[in-house]
Amino acid sequence: MGDPRKTVRAGIVGSGFAARFHVEALRKVYGLQVEMTGVYSPTTQNCRRFARETGLTPFSDLDSMIAASDIIHVCTPPSTHETIGIQTLKQGKHVVIEKPFTGYFGSGDDTFSGDTFNRSTGLERARRSVQNLLKAEAESSGQICYAENWVYAPGIQKEKEIIEKTGAQIIWMHAEEAHSGSHSPYYGIWSFSGGGSIMGKAVHPLGAVLYLKQVEGLVSQGRPIRPVTVSARVHSVTRSDRYRDLGFIKRKYTDIEDFGAMHVVFEDGMFADIFASELVLGGVHNWIEITANNHRTIVNINPNDSMKSFNPRGAQFDDIYVVEKIETKEGWSNISPDEDWYTGYQAEIQDFYHCAVSGSVPQSNSLLAADTIRTVYSAYCSAAEQGKEVKIPQD
Repeated sequence: MGDPRKTVRAGIVGSGFAARFHVEALRKVYGLQVEMTGVYSPTTQNCRRFARETGLTPFSDLDSMIAASDIIHVCTPPSTHETIGIQTLKQGKHVVIEKPFTGYFGSGDDTFSGDTFNRSTGLERARRSVQNLLKAEAESSGQICYAENWVYAPGIQKEKEIIEKTGAQIIWMHAEEAHSGSHSPYYGIWSFSGGGSIMGKAVHPLGAVLYLKQVEGLVSQGRPIRPVTVSARVHSVTRSDRYRDLGFIKRKYTDIEDFGAMHVVFEDGMFADIFASELVLGGVHNWIEITANNHRTIVNINPNDSMKSFNPRGAQFDDIYVVEKIETKEGWSNISPDEDWYTGYQAEIQDFYHCAVSGSVPQSNSLLAADTIRTVYSAYCSAAEQGKEVKIPQD
C-alpha cells in the first residue's frame, strides 16, 4: 500500500457534485497520509462556498495550487479536461481526470449544433485531444489516472480475479447504464458535454468491457486486447414530436441523443454490446454480463438487492439517502448501504494514491481512457451512417 509515512498532497479543481465525492473518498484513503492542499474553481463565489463547506483552502490561481500539490483532481466539465490535464502534467504532477476523459465540444461559434456537425471532424478533433494528453503524459514525471469507477466496482474486480486465475477467454459481453435523465443544467448541450447518452453514460460500461479485455490479453498474451471496430445507432426520443411526455422522464435536451447502442469488436474477433439511455425509470440501471469459454458472470452494480426496504409513506424517508436517481422513496426500494464503495469510487482513489507513491500504473489508466474516447467518437461516425461499421483509431 506504499509508504505509510508518505504524505501526498491533493488539489481539487471544481466545486460541484464530482468534486464533493472526490473529497469524501480522499478522507477514506488508508496506508498513507493525504493532505488536501485546497480547491480551485474559476467561479470565485463557488470556490469560496465549496472551501467553506469542506474546510479546504480556496486558491485563486490554478498554477499555484498545482505547484503546492502532488495530485490534481479534475472535477470540471469535460470540455476543460485537456487544458487542465496538460497544465498539471507540465508541472510533473499526477492528474486524476474524471470521465468523460475528453472529447469534441464544437467549433466555438454560436452556429454550432450537435445535430448537424460532421462526425468525422468530431472524431478527428477528439482523437487529437487524446493525443495531446498522452503526449503530455509521456513527457511528464506525472501520470494520468482515469476516474472510471466501474473498473473498481467489487463485482468487476472479482471478475478480474476469475479471468486471471482461470485463463478465461471472454466471448461476449453486454452491458448498460441508464436512468431517467441527468439533472445537470449543462448536460444536453453538446458544446458542454461532448455528446449525449453514448458520451455521458456508455463510457462507464464501455470502460468496463475494454478493461476486462485488457486483463484477458495481459494474461493470455502479455498485452491488452484492444477494440478495432464499432457499429452504433442513436435516437432522440424525448425530442421527438411523437413522444408523449407524462413528466417522469427528463426532456428538453438541446442537441444530443437520449439513447445509444454500440456493438464493439475486439482484435481477437470477440465482441460486446453496450446500451445507454436517459429513458429508464426506477433509478440507475448499471449492469454487465460476461460470457466466457469457461464461465458466465452477471454484475449488478445498480440496483443490487443487498438491502431492500418497504416504505409506506414517502415523506418518512425525506432525510434518508436511498439510491442514486430514484424517482420515489415510497414502496419497495433497493437501498445501497454504501453506494460509493459498491460503485468503485473508494477503491478508485485508493489505487490512484497507491500508484502515486509506488510508481506503479493504475488499473484505470490513460490507455483505457484513450480507447474509450476513440470508440465513442467512432460510434458517432457509425450512427451518422445508420450503423455502418467504423474502424477505431489506435493512436
